[in-house]
Amino acid sequence: MSHKFEDIISLENLCLAWEEFICGKRGKPDVREFACNLMDNIIALREDLASKVYQHGNYKERHIWDPKRRLIHIAPVRDRLLHHAIYRILYPFFECTFIGDSYSCRIDKGVHKAFNRFRVMAYKVSRNHKRTCWVLKCDIKKFFASIDQDVIFGILKQYIPDQDILWLLGQVIRSFATVSSRATKGSVAISRDEEIAASPSAPRNDSKLGLPLGNLTSQLFSNIYMNELDRFVKHRLKVRHYIRYADDSVFLHHDREWLEAQIPSVEKFLQERLHLQLHPNKVTINTFASGVDFLGWVHFPDHRVLRDAAKRRMMRRLQAHSLYEILQSYLGLLQHGNTFKMRQKVLQSYWFWHDLE
Repeated sequence: MSHKFEDIISLENLCLAWEEFICGKRGKPDVREFACNLMDNIIALREDLASKVYQHGNYKERHIWDPKRRLIHIAPVRDRLLHHAIYRILYPFFECTFIGDSYSCRIDKGVHKAFNRFRVMAYKVSRNHKRTCWVLKCDIKKFFASIDQDVIFGILKQYIPDQDILWLLGQVIRSFATVSSRATKGSVAISRDEEIAASPSAPRNDSKLGLPLGNLTSQLFSNIYMNELDRFVKHRLKVRHYIRYADDSVFLHHDREWLEAQIPSVEKFLQERLHLQLHPNKVTINTFASGVDFLGWVHFPDHRVLRDAAKRRMMRRLQAHSLYEILQSYLGLLQHGNTFKMRQKVLQSYWFWHDLE
């Protein structure tokens, strides 16, 4: 990587990062407060970074349903601006190191391209449905909470020679460790760390585990982290048909026994290299013809349908909030599958609850 520390902390990069950061956030009270003295705040941030006295602020915790209950951590505006500045410089470089079939948090990728690519691969493996296509699906147990900060920092050092950039990335990565150590014993964050620390293959120091859900940099760091697995699967195991989206990955092959033989190798690599574990209840091998649950949809050779849990969640939300914007977002989602009856049901539910209001 040829970029220097000055490229990240330059006023030009910080100002461009601000323009990207404020999209959709102009009405937030903390954003408005920061914007009142925008250039003074940006210059002060740059001076702190240049003199190496910068310290990351404290996170605020909030629970969201996505679709299950998750704990996210929200950094102060000043730090989120810096996250965007870092992302603007680092992403273009690391994008070139990722495999083509990694689809999470990447420009011109995403969920829809991932499951369309999945169908193309299934056709190739099955030779247009002339032979059985087996699909091994893997999921990482508590992915973001299990990421080892020492390991991700070690991976970054392999690519980045500039020590000042490494210092800055260390400030961002380690900023979450203080949150974990201060958390109360009954909180979600500490319970995750305790469960991970109980594993014999996991690091002992739980204060160095995890990346915060909510940081833009966490999306990039998680892709860099899992790129190690991608390269192992493609170059060492020689898996030709493989797709990963975040911590979900699928392997496609015509031989079920060959897929089963890859599981121990993947498990060993995850434990020894990345200090991660496969979820014991989410490692499955099914035929494509019987339906494969991947990225919220159940995929079949000639169609795909929405997962039942997603359907129920959709109807509950329409009942609770019969807003036109929500209706349009659901109709847009349903266009990507065989969902004619579901679309009719959504429209009927929307007008029913809308009329009651």
